[in-house]
Amino acid sequence: MENSGFTKWPAGTLVEDMGKVGIISKVLPYGAMNTDVGAIKWRKNYEITYVDGDIQIIAETTFAKLVLRGDIIIIKAN
Repeated sequence: MENSGFTKWPAGTLVEDMGKVGIISKVLPYGAMNTDVGAIKWRKNYEITYVDGDIQIIAETTFAKLVLRGDIIIIKAN
């Protein structure tokens, strides 16, 4: 994916991830997270909140690959 700031899936997008339903609760732009993990600081990330209360941070490039493979299904994009 490009580093232009373009986000294919905005906050509010409903997803199914390996049978769990979730929502993209935040799109975290480059450098937005206060963390000691360098890889998280220099890439765009999605925060996904699942109906069971689990919250995961997934890099945009990884998320896109999982969508292409069918591991994550976009239920409804905003």
